[in-house]
Amino acid sequence: MTIGIEMGKAASGEAALLDLEELLSTRLLVQGNSGSGKSHLLRRLLEQSASWVQQVVIDPEGDFVTLADRHGHLVIDAADHSEGALHRTADIVRRHRVSVVLNLESVEVDDQLRCAATFLNGLFEADRDAWSPVMVVVDEAQLFAPAAASEVSDEARRLSLGAMTNLMCRGRKRGLAGVIATQRLAKLAKNVAAEASNFMMGRTFLDIDMARAADLLGMERRQAEMFRDLPRGNFVALGPALSRRPLPVRIGATETATRSAGPKLVPPPDTAAVEQARELILCAPEPEVPLPPRRHRQPRAPAPDILQQLAQYIPPAAESRAEPAEPSSPEEASERDRRLAAILRQVMADPEAPFRPPAVLYQDFLVRCRIQELGGATVGLPAFRRMLANARAGIVEDAPDGSEWPRAVERAEALPEDAQGVYLLLARAALAGEPCPSDATIARAYGSRSLGRARRLLTWLEERGVIVLRAERAGRRGIALVGLGWETAPGDPDGPLESIAMA
Repeated sequence: MTIGIEMGKAASGEAALLDLEELLSTRLLVQGNSGSGKSHLLRRLLEQSASWVQQVVIDPEGDFVTLADRHGHLVIDAADHSEGALHRTADIVRRHRVSVVLNLESVEVDDQLRCAATFLNGLFEADRDAWSPVMVVVDEAQLFAPAAASEVSDEARRLSLGAMTNLMCRGRKRGLAGVIATQRLAKLAKNVAAEASNFMMGRTFLDIDMARAADLLGMERRQAEMFRDLPRGNFVALGPALSRRPLPVRIGATETATRSAGPKLVPPPDTAAVEQARELILCAPEPEVPLPPRRHRQPRAPAPDILQQLAQYIPPAAESRAEPAEPSSPEEASERDRRLAAILRQVMADPEAPFRPPAVLYQDFLVRCRIQELGGATVGLPAFRRMLANARAGIVEDAPDGSEWPRAVERAEALPEDAQGVYLLLARAALAGEPCPSDATIARAYGSRSLGRARRLLTWLEERGVIVLRAERAGRRGIALVGLGWETAPGDPDGPLESIAMA
């Protein structure tokens, strides 16, 4: 069944239809100067297709949050979430097929690129069973896939450009259909723009943009002047989902509107108001009054963890018989640590445990602690995450023995929590002179089944000067730990998942 989305009217007066199924396979690129109607076109497309396909909108200006009122889109404010939370949220969005708007208006430009890249990577790296069709709309795509370096940091630009390239080049097989809009084709990375097979070109004035638009539409250069004369909301469409020949289209009306108002003429105030303002301005306090300090947006404190609050709650009736928070002697502390390690081994005995979220495993851990009458409330979620990272690497206690091992533990503490277990896994193999773990083993220590995530983590560690990857003969790989002087034996990165005996 062909699903036709009416985008507006053609020059002949007939309805201009967009084949939605074809669009999901061939992607769409929209170009137009500021004020040409790009956002209006995207809003029309989103509204008309909302009942047919899941939608994800990367919204740098907060223009599309009003879709929530009419079509039930979930609005995610990037300022309220960490990068890790955005990555997990993207995975949940794909699994539950929820249409969302990622609102980036409250974060700085550099953070906008990071948040967008993290969210797009989360969509891209979802498991195969969640690869249902998703229309991913990116407004102001030249911000997230710039053709050249800009005022943002190189790291943020590379992350964002890589995520946009994955979306447009490799997203089709994963069900991701990119719809990108840009003010200028010259500012958009060519490898991102080249993957679109459908085009809608609006008003533009610069010669380089007009020439490139004419080339994409298969028009002669002398016809490029027409793009200067296009009225607001008028576009020239071409592509397998739109038309086999360049087709002028006037975009139809929308049901929702943006929160920002367009420029409108406002008459100046009357004479009395001007005189009142004049008195306020000219009779202002003397300059010695200090100006108020510049306000900087402070990051919001993270929301309290519900599981940790529940774990620390003691009913009033039980306060009198509650156990002390800390053991009274070193022997009791050692015995308690031994019992906690044994409980963690029980939790990790399940083959699926390394791939479950830490919050789920933490709840199981607390229940087992209570069953064995241990004061599990004193083990907070941050401490449990560190224990879990070691357990995924096969290290439950301070093993392996030896005076050199604390050096590895000290260096691991400087890394993010989710990377500490992988570092200790590599350190243990290097200290023992064992072969380098396979990608599958590293992925499990990272809490994932994705071999791509394991390879990206190793690249990330090498870029930050933590490890050095060494290519060996026959496709094997060795890893040296910077600062420790330890090095693994050559190992097969494509080898099977190795069993880990927890120390």
